[in-house]
Amino acid sequence: MNSASAALLPVNAVLGWVLAVLLAVAVTVTAVARLSPEQGFGRARGVLAAGVRAAVQLAAVSAAIGWVVHHGTAVLGFLLLMYAVAVRTAGRRITSDSTWWWAALPIAAGVLSAVTLLLATGLLPPRGIALIPVTGILIGGALTATVLAGRQSVATLQQRHGEVEAGLALGLGERDARIEIARPAASDALVPGLDQTRTVGLVTLPGAFVGMLLGGADALTAGAVQLFVLVALMAVQAVAVTVTLELVARCRITAPSRGTAPPRPLCPRRRAVPGGS
Repeated sequence: MNSASAALLPVNAVLGWVLAVLLAVAVTVTAVARLSPEQGFGRARGVLAAGVRAAVQLAAVSAAIGWVVHHGTAVLGFLLLMYAVAVRTAGRRITSDSTWWWAALPIAAGVLSAVTLLLATGLLPPRGIALIPVTGILIGGALTATVLAGRQSVATLQQRHGEVEAGLALGLGERDARIEIARPAASDALVPGLDQTRTVGLVTLPGAFVGMLLGGADALTAGAVQLFVLVALMAVQAVAVTVTLELVARCRITAPSRGTAPPRPLCPRRRAVPGGS
């Protein structure tokens, strides 16, 4: 173990026990407080599964990453795998119907634009050791923004379908009527990224900053890299939210009705006017 990693967190049996205790606390509190939509234990099981899954995935990635970063084809394959998992996760978080795959568009739109710009300007070297972490951060940010914007837009349109119908009756187009109702809810997806950027250095020291310092960089360079990451994330998330909102408003992403209430159409259609042309 090198001195940088030892200064951050020693990887030993004590770490394993502490992680187990923290995960047990998270599961127990979630279960006792019944922090689930159905007020049962579903979310507690999800917390446990997420913790175990994260440990397995990080162990596998840690074992493979040293080889991947030195092979161009493997780097591209790894990035595509990250993207595919993000699309599947985001799509299924938004909807359970067959339109989930449209989540590929908002994630790709922001991330591809940002990475292309960074490569073209030379700020991001085309090497796996740089491409994988930066692209991974951006994909993660786009994933979060897409999920939040999609879920909130879909839920708002289902709950306020009468207002959409009213907009149609007033002469608005179908896309315009839906987007006017869904836009405020979708915009809330930007709040976590904005809060993270506003409080950086005051409330938290994000991973990129800490990692640069532990790697031997001076504080100014570490701060510049972290600023670059945060600004790039805001750009990626703004694009992802905009594209997701557009897809929901155009009924490319839909969702089946939930529960026992009568179905509420996510995409109500304009009724034909009797005697109209």
